[in-house]
Amino acid sequence: MSPARAAKVQYSESEAAQMLGISIDELRTLVKAHIVSEDEPGNGAVTVFQSSDLLVLRILAGKAGQPTAQ
Repeated sequence: MSPARAAKVQYSESEAAQMLGISIDELRTLVKAHIVSEDEPGNGAVTVFQSSDLLVLRILAGKAGQPTAQ
C-alpha cells in the first residue's frame, strides 16, 4: 500500500485561480463580488485560500461539477 498524499492546506492566489480554471483577475472579481464586504477594512484582497474557500468559489463560479487537479 502506498502512503497517502497529504492534502494541501493553503493555496496562494495564483494556485487558487489555477485550481478553479480561471485567471487571477477573474478570481479577484469573484471574491469581490461574493465574498468581501465593502464595509471591511483594507483593500479586500484575499491572498491565502483554504480548500473550503476553493469549494465555495467553484460553486460561485458555476464550476461545481468539474474535478480539481491535485
